[in-house]
Amino acid sequence: MAAAAKQPSKASGQAFGIDIGGTGIKGAIVDVATGELVTERTRIPTPHPATPDAVATVVAQLVEDAKWTGEIGATFPAIIQHGVAHSAANVDPSWIGTDVDRCFTDAVGRGSEVTVLNDADAAGIAEDRFGAAKGIDGVVILLTFGTGIGSALLMDGVLVPNTELGHLELDGHDAESRAAASVRDEHGMSYKKWAHRVNRYMQHVESLFTPDLFVVGGGVSKNADKWVPLLELNTKVVPAQLLNDAGIVGAAIAAAERLGE
Repeated sequence: MAAAAKQPSKASGQAFGIDIGGTGIKGAIVDVATGELVTERTRIPTPHPATPDAVATVVAQLVEDAKWTGEIGATFPAIIQHGVAHSAANVDPSWIGTDVDRCFTDAVGRGSEVTVLNDADAAGIAEDRFGAAKGIDGVVILLTFGTGIGSALLMDGVLVPNTELGHLELDGHDAESRAAASVRDEHGMSYKKWAHRVNRYMQHVESLFTPDLFVVGGGVSKNADKWVPLLELNTKVVPAQLLNDAGIVGAAIAAAERLGE
């Protein structure tokens, strides 16, 4: 695997990052030149049902509480194409077809535009700029193992959005139904048994993309020493570094760089 110096991010200054999850919505001001949080993360429980109006109200509240005016980025657990949601995971189905960029921008007001992207894509951007994939040239694939399997694909630091590799067909099944971290928990699997499934899945991804690096994230990455060494892959595998900050940081970067376009 070759390491190469990348051009520094064109983003500078600060932006507000928001990470929307199934149980909580978190936000903080981010220094987009360093990837560091300027303020403590603020968390508000995700409303149920998580309808567009309900989630937009929480997003606006986080921005209001931070007294923030400026660029805002937000992750969203869905396929996001040109700001529009084309799926809905852990949120209300009414999001499908919703212009999420516009929904949040209208809710926030303050003359701020909100840039929305898929949650795994945001984590991939953050890990590429400031985490486990920093300085790595070529193809990097981030896989997040949680309730499902999220993915981000980057080529020389440029994101290919909405890859949804957790939904590849594997042995006649949706891959995440076999290898997500939630499956290990549900069936009380040992790390050894679960790692066998993860290995089968990642070998399949490896055969399709021949990446230069895999980054594995999600809560289970905190115990990477218990399962990553059991994987038998040609590609190097490293645990994510930014953990709970990755979505916030990646969203802020996306917002700041959209401003610079």
